[in-house]
Amino acid sequence: MTADLTAREAAALAAVDEAAVARTLLDLIAIPSVTGSAAESEIQHHLAGLLDGLGLETDLWSMDLPALRAHPDFPGTEAPREEAWGLVAGTGGDDGPTMVLQGHVDVVPPGDAAQWVGDPFVPRVAGDVVHGRGACDMKAGLAAHLAALAAIRASGARLRGRVAVHFVVGEEDGGLGAFGTLRRGYTGDACLITEPTGGTLVTANAGALTFRIEVHGRAAHASTRNEGASAIDAYLPVHAALARLEAARNTAPDPLMAEYPIPYALSVGKVRAGDWASSVPDRLVAEGRLGVRLGEDPAAAMADLEECVARACAADPWLREHPASVTWPGGLFASGRLPAGHPLGGLVRAAHADAVGGAALRERGAPYGSDLRLYAAAGVPTLQFGPGDVRVAHSPREQVSVRETAEVARTLVLAVLRSAGAD
Repeated sequence: MTADLTAREAAALAAVDEAAVARTLLDLIAIPSVTGSAAESEIQHHLAGLLDGLGLETDLWSMDLPALRAHPDFPGTEAPREEAWGLVAGTGGDDGPTMVLQGHVDVVPPGDAAQWVGDPFVPRVAGDVVHGRGACDMKAGLAAHLAALAAIRASGARLRGRVAVHFVVGEEDGGLGAFGTLRRGYTGDACLITEPTGGTLVTANAGALTFRIEVHGRAAHASTRNEGASAIDAYLPVHAALARLEAARNTAPDPLMAEYPIPYALSVGKVRAGDWASSVPDRLVAEGRLGVRLGEDPAAAMADLEECVARACAADPWLREHPASVTWPGGLFASGRLPAGHPLGGLVRAAHADAVGGAALRERGAPYGSDLRLYAAAGVPTLQFGPGDVRVAHSPREQVSVRETAEVARTLVLAVLRSAGAD
């Protein structure tokens, strides 16, 4: 930590309570807030109570799902849901800019319980490390926001500008919560999202689109399979063509993405075919994810995949007469990035150096979609800096360090005090 701190900054940093960070993190992981579930709404109400307790002006509202879904810019969803709650809280004055602290409350399902050590939603502590679903993606980020707000309040700082926290649902399947929050009129002059960034500054996100490919065959009894045409066999040349497309789309990536072996991954995640073991399958449905390059129009990425499938069909005798179809269900993540040279990156880098010390934060992009692109598209300069490593997110190895979470909280404290201005 540097000695070049104001008395107010030093007091706020000293008020970051690492034990309280750990307690908050454990409490949040224990709420199984899977995207679209009732617990996703439960955690929003729980967080609203915590924000009220910090003396913030809190807005907790039930989102108008039909109206949001009808909007032409709606980002799409994958998980079924009956409700969605927005949560925004803020404090400070009107004589300076507004810094937004943003995080999503939803988590992905835990998957095969046998691969976990214990219950995924009963957090397990090993030394400084907390294990559990949502530990780094991104309950630790939420805990860092809360710790930073509590420390600023405890320091007695009076903000000339404002700090606003946006806790959102539905990030994992498209960004419904962020979209609804922005549509309600909540915005800011800059935004920090505490997604897990592994000790780096993430200033750009690739996008991601969910595709569905349907291939038809001809049913027959398995004992006379020559009378039919297997939809599985028909799909194989399409699958091979998708692999070639991925390779072509990953040549000469943007420098922010160059460290990744596959910056813009194309992956088939689900394949369903047939309904009886002794029948030739007459239908196959493959669903997957197409990476969108930085700066690429999602419509162009869609056209790229559709043309790939069409070429594969044109080259195959069966598919030429029975072409596969491509549709686009689920989330639509465009890419997004912080404008080159924007001072937000320097602000966070300096805040981290002064609060934590160590090597300067390295800038990079991320190969996944996030809410960054929605805030950037709304004109709010945004970057990601948060505790944890995305390589263990969405896995039974998900974990995060309490110390790292507290360090992120301290970085947020200085970033807020310096951006909003404090007396």
